[in-house]
Amino acid sequence: MIDWIIFLPACFALNLAFGPNNLLALMHGARGGVGFSQCAALGRLIIFVPMIAVSALGLGFVLTTSALVFTIVKVIGAAYLIWLGVSLWRSSTSIELGVTDGRQLTLRRAFRSEAVVALSNPKAILIFAAFFPQFVVVDAYWQSYAMLGAAFIGMEAIAICIYALIGRFASKFAAGKLPLMQRASGLTMGLFGLLLLVSPSPSRP
Repeated sequence: MIDWIIFLPACFALNLAFGPNNLLALMHGARGGVGFSQCAALGRLIIFVPMIAVSALGLGFVLTTSALVFTIVKVIGAAYLIWLGVSLWRSSTSIELGVTDGRQLTLRRAFRSEAVVALSNPKAILIFAAFFPQFVVVDAYWQSYAMLGAAFIGMEAIAICIYALIGRFASKFAAGKLPLMQRASGLTMGLFGLLLLVSPSPSRP
């Protein structure tokens, strides 16, 4: 039987951890509203489903134990985060509500950003490959992995809503500070990229 008493709070803490995707939910909430942010974040959730399946199949183990594979994914992810951070910073000079880089902030662009950030960050695979197995029931491996995955996705959706609400409230109380929020977000996103770039590869068991 899955130890839900331990898994749920521990997993939700991971869902709430401030990272690149949650930063996007915050910014999308500030600029497009809670509903917009949640729809955009479907890109993240859709990507997480096959990532969980891949980890269940054991391919996640390859990533966590292969320094070369991990480094390749890590560098790609870090480069994208840094590029995204620079883009956010540069667009802050002319930002208006719902506008970035001189173009309308569309759901398609926001959806794509959420999906690419989720896919290019190996830390999600590390969660699925290293955290989930601690709670998997061996006698019901696939069923328990699916249940853990479903619980993770559900709590991720709640975390997205929380960050979107925070962003929306922040934009209402500091509407004139959106360019500053944009620069701060760009700087933070770039910092995430640099931290990811220098993060060590997982140790071999």
